[in-house]
Amino acid sequence: MMWDMDQVRLLLISGSTRAASTNTAALRTLGALAPPGVAAELYDGLMALPAFTPEAGDDAPHPAVTRLRAALAAADAVLVCTPEYAGALPGSFKNLLDWTVGTGELYGKPAAWINVAAPGRGAGALAELATVLRYVTVELIEPACVDIPVSRDAVGPDGLIQDLAVRDALAAALHAVLGQLHAPGQVDSAP
Repeated sequence: MMWDMDQVRLLLISGSTRAASTNTAALRTLGALAPPGVAAELYDGLMALPAFTPEAGDDAPHPAVTRLRAALAAADAVLVCTPEYAGALPGSFKNLLDWTVGTGELYGKPAAWINVAAPGRGAGALAELATVLRYVTVELIEPACVDIPVSRDAVGPDGLIQDLAVRDALAAALHAVLGQLHAPGQVDSAP
């Protein structure tokens, strides 16, 4: 299926609640690298989500949950970048994923992850993420699932990553996603 570039919507989800997160900076930079016709939205509602409870019926879900589900439903693909806390996914990010399991917004959705942790770190979070993504049967875009270490000093005052090698690696991951969606387009290293 060919995608009209005007219709490609990517949802970028950071699993970090840290204000100066390298995970969020990587996604923000990836969004800045998106070619014309690709809308890359950085989801910013992680901290607004209430704790998941199966008894919180879908008759009148919390507005933050409604917003999350709508953003996921509207996306053609989802890119995730999450830190590891205590050897696992951060609780707030796992909470976000839990809100989607029963209603299926991620089921069959093309998705990928980027790990920006230092070499040898993040394996616990990625293992848990892989378990959840398999459970919700995402269409994993394996060429876009990459380790791209990002140090805190690589993030400029504008919240974007300045390192050209990192930007090139992020652009390659973005290209892999767009290629999976059959969306032609040129991605440069400059915003």
